[in-house]
Amino acid sequence: MNELIKTFSDLAWGIPLVILLIGGGLYLLILSRFLPFRYLGHAIQVLRGKYDNVDDAGEISHFKALTTALSSTIGMGNIAGVAVAISVGGPGAMFWMWVSAIVGMSTKFFTCTLAIMYRGKDSAGYLQGGPMYFIMEGLGKSWKPLAAMFCLFGMLGALPVVNVNQLTQAINDIILIPNGVEVGFKSNLIFAFILVILTASIILGGLKRISHTASKMVPSMVILYFALVVFILISNYEVVPKYFMMIFTDAFSAENYKGDSFYGGILGALILLGIRRGAFSNEAGIGTAPMAHGAAKTNEPIREGLVAMLGPAIDTLVVCTLTALVILVTGVWETTSDNGVSLTAAAFTHTMPLYGKYLLMVCVAIFSISSLFSYSYYGTKCLSFLIGDHNKHYYNYIYIISIILAATTPFSMMLNLIDGVFALMAIPTMLSTIILAPKVIKEFRAYLKRI
Repeated sequence: MNELIKTFSDLAWGIPLVILLIGGGLYLLILSRFLPFRYLGHAIQVLRGKYDNVDDAGEISHFKALTTALSSTIGMGNIAGVAVAISVGGPGAMFWMWVSAIVGMSTKFFTCTLAIMYRGKDSAGYLQGGPMYFIMEGLGKSWKPLAAMFCLFGMLGALPVVNVNQLTQAINDIILIPNGVEVGFKSNLIFAFILVILTASIILGGLKRISHTASKMVPSMVILYFALVVFILISNYEVVPKYFMMIFTDAFSAENYKGDSFYGGILGALILLGIRRGAFSNEAGIGTAPMAHGAAKTNEPIREGLVAMLGPAIDTLVVCTLTALVILVTGVWETTSDNGVSLTAAAFTHTMPLYGKYLLMVCVAIFSISSLFSYSYYGTKCLSFLIGDHNKHYYNYIYIISIILAATTPFSMMLNLIDGVFALMAIPTMLSTIILAPKVIKEFRAYLKRI
């Protein structure tokens, strides 16, 4: 099963998908003439609530939409995903994650603007946003198979298998094993049941409870993680410039790459690794974030697109870079065979031997648990589109069962599964976004005249 899922993931992440995701993102960047980047200040004003209007259509504020989206993207991709990238690809992998993020900011602007421009009504008559709705409303009913494809893979992509798997590994490696507790299938199962109870209490309350919880958890977890990482970097300040420069030099030499080659070359393999881990981290072009941003209370699509664009910047350019530098400056990427969250824990322990790993454990727990809440919302929206709003609650039961599965299976299997499914979600999202992009540019020009 592990080999089958790895083969599926590798096939999904072939040259066509890289061209669609990165080539498509570059096309959007050039088409807009870097317009979204010129309005970063305006995006922050929108996020702070300057333009909020209670009479606008939608369910949640700009801030809650961003934090709901970030609670799914700022998660294990930033801790375990970065650790995987560096353990396999070395420092240079981070550079290609940056490229993925910069291109991803443009992609996210377009996809989340479309999520508001082409909101559709579900079977209960409520306004909804997301790739499946902007495919149907923007391209027409004849494109429904593409929308259905997104929803089918979206239900799988929304399963919290990586987050739960890595949270279980963190609990085992950081708390249970050092204290002499025997870990195995039974202990993982007990932990899975605790997570099930916690998750069910939030996700069965719907979007408003999820977004309210996320808006409280996300800012605090980013601040705590940021403070810990800055402390580690200050403690190792003398080697920070060396490793920061190494991110650039190693990106083109690929001297530290340890994985399989890609079409005969290790540099191509390193680039692909960085793009995969970047996509896993910020999810730009995958289509999950437009489902959260599509619920924002606004009648101005461009505003939501600008707010959404901040996501990859916060997620990959800031949080992932900090994680990467911590792993690099402490040297654990060269001295240990650990992978995933265990490698990041080793870096924290290196600088803060007594309490570092426990503080990381707090961050990991908040990162993972907040992600659990948002992903369930994405999955229910996909099922609602396919078989009606009155049936969407059935997804929560599948979701809860997957928590038990994830806590008791190998990390590589879970990571490859989500990688492969994300690749297949990106196909309908990116194709429809590229086709509808000129309409976003037209809307942007009209918006600039209005403000």
